[in-house]
Amino acid sequence: MQAINTFSGKAIALPVKDIDTDQIIPARFLKTVDKQGLGKNLFNDWRYLEDGSPKPTFLLNQPRAEGAVILVAGDNFGCGSSREHAPWALMGFGFRAVISTSFADIFQINCLKNGLLPIIVDEATHVDLLASAGGDEPIELEVDLPNQAVRLPDGRTTSFPIDAFSKKCLLAGMDQLDYLLNQDAAVSMYEASHRDRVSTL
Repeated sequence: MQAINTFSGKAIALPVKDIDTDQIIPARFLKTVDKQGLGKNLFNDWRYLEDGSPKPTFLLNQPRAEGAVILVAGDNFGCGSSREHAPWALMGFGFRAVISTSFADIFQINCLKNGLLPIIVDEATHVDLLASAGGDEPIELEVDLPNQAVRLPDGRTTSFPIDAFSKKCLLAGMDQLDYLLNQDAAVSMYEASHRDRVSTL
């Protein structure tokens, strides 16, 4: 998993509320357990015409979306059913962070476990970001995970919450399994020192 520290990049806006995971990645693409290639199916039913050709009016098909690493989304992003494929598809397109006023709990957890940073901002900041990132000219934001802050185009910064364990994992570029495996030496030492008192029979 790619570590997240401080990074800057282009931000684009999709100002739609209550985007559910079936819109992010439709259920017919959930048969795979391979993360590779899902970026092309991100927002598939909004992104392509019936003949499979790109819909020119959709955000991700426009030149301003090229190289974007931050998506500014509407409120309650990622609601609906649980599927890790949703953050996989967002990351497959190139996004490293999603900004909104709120996320569905399961989607937020799946993001944190897979290295996609969900950033919650206040409503006033969100309105400003939707307007600036939704314009014809691209904007650039700086995400500072160690200080839990986003630097806005006008130089202001806004803070965002994240639990300590998820932050530790993202900074180190490790998932929960990696974290447990990193404790192997400590676990072995504990078991060796308590062998006489602990029976596994």
